Amino acid sequence: MITYLVKSELKNNILQITLNNPKYQNTLSETMIKQLDDKLQQGSRDNSVKVIILSSTGPVFCAGHNLKDLNSKRSESDKGKSYYEKIFKNCSTLMMNITNHPKPIIAAIDGIATAAGCQLIASCDLAYSSDKARFATPGVNIGLFCSTPMVPLSRNVSKKAAMEMLLTGDLIDANKARQIGLINDVFSSDQLMQKVLEVAQKISSKSMKTLKIGKKAFYKQREMSLKDAYDFTSAVMTENMLNSESEEGIRAFLEKRKPVWDN
Repeated sequence: MITYLVKSELKNNILQITLNNPKYQNTLSETMIKQLDDKLQQGSRDNSVKVIILSSTGPVFCAGHNLKDLNSKRSESDKGKSYYEKIFKNCSTLMMNITNHPKPIIAAIDGIATAAGCQLIASCDLAYSSDKARFATPGVNIGLFCSTPMVPLSRNVSKKAAMEMLLTGDLIDANKARQIGLINDVFSSDQLMQKVLEVAQKISSKSMKTLKIGKKAFYKQREMSLKDAYDFTSAVMTENMLNSESEEGIRAFLEKRKPVWDN
């Protein structure tokens, strides 16, 4: 029997994906990673999906990897090396797929997010939390530095803020997470999903072709030198100007009407 650790629902062009294994704190097991990645790839191919919201059930958004599962592999002949290589590679691929996904992905966090759970949030394009959310990269406390979570964390917050989280392993509250740029905003628990839906609906009203161009360009230019970034984005804007979406959008603006997008 297949156990569905990830649920999804499509409504009004918004795909809500929910981590649904609260008994095990929504940990990123091999099965959870695969099911989540499958849902994301389905959303990528579905033209009716314009925005994706990632949320969870239970008091823990995601506790990262299952430590009991990881530790159990030490008894294998290679001391678990092949399994560790596989699970960390699969998890890293999932995170890169979120960044490279053509649709905007918004995290809605109403609980605790630690280690790879924090990595998951940092990988999303936008993130909003309730005031009871907490965040940490606590690997240092158990002798396992959060090296892979460090990748998106260090690309979202300042060097010192990232290092403070990585070196101390301490939990930070939602307001601190907003202050350092890990999340966009904080709401009460009962308002969170409504506020996130409002953002998703606003984004879904835009041209999806344009959003796809913009998201891809955003992440690509961040890794370039200043000159290379300007050369690249100038070429992107030129191509963007030549497509039908910008033609319709600019005409609609000049004619003082709402644009009608192809999608």
